[in-house]
Amino acid sequence: MAKISTNATSSFVFLFNIIILFSLTLVTVKSDSFSGHLSPKKLGLKREKLSHLHFYFHDIVGGRNPTAVPVVRAAITKKSFSSFGLVTMMDDPLTVKPEIGSKLVGRAQGIYASASQSELSFLMALNFVFTEGKYNGSTLSILGRNNVFSGIREMPIVGGSGLFRFARGYAQANTHEIDFKTGNAIVEYNVYVFHY
Repeated sequence: MAKISTNATSSFVFLFNIIILFSLTLVTVKSDSFSGHLSPKKLGLKREKLSHLHFYFHDIVGGRNPTAVPVVRAAITKKSFSSFGLVTMMDDPLTVKPEIGSKLVGRAQGIYASASQSELSFLMALNFVFTEGKYNGSTLSILGRNNVFSGIREMPIVGGSGLFRFARGYAQANTHEIDFKTGNAIVEYNVYVFHY
């Protein structure tokens, strides 16, 4: 009976392992059918453009028809200078001018939560839902920090829908007017967004 050398056995085992690994890789790739590469042209995506949107956000927390209402208060909230732990749901109008009666272009729908113990600073999670012109039915999604008493605050745009699919950019918020008795505020927004 012929004797197989140790080197030949090691080579055979190594080659066998490579074949098994290669076969497993092929099986894995073949069964991974839930994803794949796609050309942007297949989705009708053309050249990316940069748009600037300008509007006013009306946060009405007092009066007969509030557009922002508290939904959660922590035990510490009443004692906190910053309203820490307060969560507010909003459906705020977006208008062309600072006057509430000016042309409505959309709504700001989402939540903001007081997320700082030392200053009035909100975690903002909202959608700008546009109802006017070519952007009617399109949305932009914001997720960021809004330090209310800072001058101009910047929050990231994390996505969008409709004409704003694949959107990215930032929104600058600047308080136009605030009523400290009611808590109502008008905030000017300048939004800079890359989209297709």
